[in-house]
Amino acid sequence: MHQAKHAEAMANRFRELVEDAGDSLPVNHYNELKLIIEAGLDTALLETMEKIAGRLSSLAHEIQHDAEFFD
Repeated sequence: MHQAKHAEAMANRFRELVEDAGDSLPVNHYNELKLIIEAGLDTALLETMEKIAGRLSSLAHEIQHDAEFFD
C-alpha cells in the first residue's frame, strides 16, 4: 500500500537526520516509528473516506427525494 511506502520513507528520512546529527537509534526503534506513521496515515485516510461516504449518502438521499417528486 502507499501508506507503507510513505511511512518507510518518512522513517528513513528521520534516520538520516538522526545519523547526520551524529546520533543513532536501534533498528527496532525505526521499525516502530514506521508502524506509528503508517497507523497515523491509515487513520487520516479512513477519516477522509468516512466524510466522503457521508457526503455521498446525503447526495443519494437528495437524489432519491427529488426523483420521488419529479413531474
